[in-house]
Amino acid sequence: MKVIDVIKKIRKRYSEDITINESKMIINKNDNVVLLDVRSSQEFNEGHLINAINIPLYELEARVESRIKDKSTIIIAYCSAGIRSKKAVKILKKLKYSNVFNIKEGV
Repeated sequence: MKVIDVIKKIRKRYSEDITINESKMIINKNDNVVLLDVRSSQEFNEGHLINAINIPLYELEARVESRIKDKSTIIIAYCSAGIRSKKAVKILKKLKYSNVFNIKEGV
């Protein structure tokens, strides 16, 4: 199954919300995935997912376009409870990013 098919299946079922296991599946099937940690810098420095980049939610709108230039990049946003990352997905969609997901309930 191609990664785009996986994405379509997930979108159909969950909209932009995915589980940790679904995020692993997307990452394993595609090299061009950005894990976006939208927690504070302090939270990020205390521990984060491997290869994640940190743009705190309150800085996202101002900084994301300089960090993630390709609007078709698959972006998986996460935070500690899924609330900030859900807001991040809305911001990213407003900025015309087309493949954005939220790890529901956080990590």
